[in-house]
Amino acid sequence: MLSLVVVSAAAFSGSRLGMSRARVSGMSSVSMADPSAEPWNADIIAKNSPTAADLGSDVATAAPSGSSGKQDFLEASPYWDQSGIPLNTYKNKAPFVGKVVSCKRIVGPEATGETCHIIINHEGKMPYWEGQSYGVIPPGTNPKNGKPNTVRLYSIASTRYGDDMTGKTGSLCVRRAVYVDPDTGKEDPAKKGVCSNYLCDAKPGLEVKMTGPSGKVMLMPEENPAADLIMVATGTGIAPYRGFIRRLFTEKTPAGEAYKGTAWLFLGVANSDSLLYDDEWQAVKDKYPDNFRLDYALSREQTNKAGSKMYIQDKVEEYADEIFSKLENGAHIYFCGLKGMMPGITEMLERVAGDKGVDWEAMLKKLKENGQWHVEVY
Repeated sequence: MLSLVVVSAAAFSGSRLGMSRARVSGMSSVSMADPSAEPWNADIIAKNSPTAADLGSDVATAAPSGSSGKQDFLEASPYWDQSGIPLNTYKNKAPFVGKVVSCKRIVGPEATGETCHIIINHEGKMPYWEGQSYGVIPPGTNPKNGKPNTVRLYSIASTRYGDDMTGKTGSLCVRRAVYVDPDTGKEDPAKKGVCSNYLCDAKPGLEVKMTGPSGKVMLMPEENPAADLIMVATGTGIAPYRGFIRRLFTEKTPAGEAYKGTAWLFLGVANSDSLLYDDEWQAVKDKYPDNFRLDYALSREQTNKAGSKMYIQDKVEEYADEIFSKLENGAHIYFCGLKGMMPGITEMLERVAGDKGVDWEAMLKKLKENGQWHVEVY
C-alpha cells in the first residue's frame, strides 16, 4: 500500500531575511496531530489563502486532453521509466526565454510575508517531471562584483502538464524575500531578494530567462505504486508536493490510476493566513478521505505538547511511531524547504529512535542506500 506524506513549515526561527533557493540535497521527515485539533476542523481556515477559483482561468482543476479524458501525452513508456527524464535542457549561457502568464498572491493579509503563484509559458520546449526545478536568471548585475546576476533555483509547483493541462506551462511558488532592519523595524530595499522580488512583481507577458529543468533527488518512485511517500516541507518547499498530489489525485494520469496508497501532507507555516494551496488539499481530502491525510503546524497559532510554539519537528514527532513503521516497510520520505528545518527534525528522529532502541545512524544509512531518503533544502 502506497502512502504519501507532505509537510511544509515556514517558521523555524525568527529570521527576518527570506533566503533565495540555493539547494542542498539529502534528507526527509514526517508527522501529524490529534484530529480534533487539526486546522481543517476548526475556524483556522476561515481567513486562509485564495482558492483555485481566485486564481481564475490560469489554474485548471480538471481539463484533461484528448477524447479519453486522460492526461497521458507526456508520459514515458512505461510511465514510471526515468531513463529519459529531461535534464538541463537549457543552461546558463543559453537560457530559454519564457513568458509570464500570471502572477498572483496566494496568502492572506495576515501572512508573515508575501508568497506568489507564478505561471510561466515555456511553449512545450522545457518539459519537466514532478520534483524537478527551474532556474531563473534575474536581469541586472550584482552590485558587489559588477557581474550579471546568477541563476536562482525554484522547485516547480505543477505537474508536467502545467496548471492549464497543455504541457506548455510550469508554475513556481515564490516567497518575496525582504530584509527588515532589527533596529528600525523597517524593510531595507537595498537588501531585498533580487530574484524573488523580480518574480513576485512580474506582470503577464514579462520575459523570463530560464534554465533547467534540473534535479532527480525529489522524483517519485512510480515504479512501485505500493511504496509509501512521506513529504515534509517548509514554506514554499511545498512546491514539489503540489505536483505530486495533483499527479496522483487531481489529474487523470497513469500514475494516478495505479496509485493505491495513502498520501499524507504535513504543511507547517507561521499562521493560517500563510497556508499555501489549502483549498486544493481540502478538495483532495474530501474526495479521497481514505487515501489522503493532512496536517498543519502553525507556529504562531498552535502549541506543542510542552506548551511551546508548534514547529514542524513537533508535529512530525506526534506521529513518530507510525512514521518509523512506514519507513521500516519501505516508505519514501521527502524534505523540501528551509535548511533550518533539518537539524530539529533529525535530532527528533534520532531521539525517537533511541527511545525505540533503534540505531538511527544505521537506519538512516539504510534509508539512503535504498533511495528512501530525499532532501532538497535551501
